[in-house]
Amino acid sequence: MNKSYFIFPLLGLLIFGGFYINFDRNYEAKVEEAKVKAEQVKKDKAKQDVLNREAAIKAAIEASKKRELERKERERIEEEKKTARQDAEDLRQRTYDERNKLRDQVSRLKKDLEELKAATTKASEEKKRHADEQAFLQTFVKQAEANVKYYYNLLDKITAAEAARAAAEAAAAAAAKNR
Repeated sequence: MNKSYFIFPLLGLLIFGGFYINFDRNYEAKVEEAKVKAEQVKKDKAKQDVLNREAAIKAAIEASKKRELERKERERIEEEKKTARQDAEDLRQRTYDERNKLRDQVSRLKKDLEELKAATTKASEEKKRHADEQAFLQTFVKQAEANVKYYYNLLDKITAAEAARAAAEAAAAAAAKNR
């Protein structure tokens, strides 16, 4: 038989045995070291997770506070806008009501002014008519007084003429008697 069939596997077995013993000696230590490292990594990771969680909680609390402040600020601004809008609406309504009230007052005053102008015009016309009537009456009184004077003078003349006629008739009768 061939010796190579024996020698090569034996050599391979010896080389493998050397590696295996070397590996087996360090393997337990390496496994233990790997376990310690893995546990350390887990502990570090857990610590980091706790720290990250605490940081996340703090960040969430700060963000919540910030959102709360922003929400309050938005609500305050919105409330101010609502108040300003309501004040503007109230002012507009008051102005509108006052404008309508003043417009009504102006139309009423214009109507009163027209009535007063009409009454003033009527009073002026009546005053003028009374003044014309008074002037007419004064003229009429003067004319009537002149007529009275004229009639008195005429009566006096008639009386004088009748007396003169009666005297002439008496003189004519006396002359006729004397004749």
